[in-house]
Amino acid sequence: MTDKIRLPDELGAQIRERRLALGLSKKDLAERAGKVREVIYRLERGEDITLSSLMAVLAALGLAMRLEQAGLPSMREVADRFRLGEDDEDAP
Repeated sequence: MTDKIRLPDELGAQIRERRLALGLSKKDLAERAGKVREVIYRLERGEDITLSSLMAVLAALGLAMRLEQAGLPSMREVADRFRLGEDDEDAP
């Protein structure tokens, strides 16, 4: 988890990777975080969730957020994300 995360789907992929590494189901993680399972689904898909939900999920995974200057994603990075179809959801 050393890459800079600049887009919601990148964060979702990192959360999913950590959850799986810990051997947790989405239900298990939701229970640990005190949230409904839908929060985990939305987060891992890069969809909007509340900041308090994000912080609860990170804490349940033993993670913390660190802020650093990273800059905005390039237009190319954003365009690449929007080109992915629903069938390509698991694509890097």
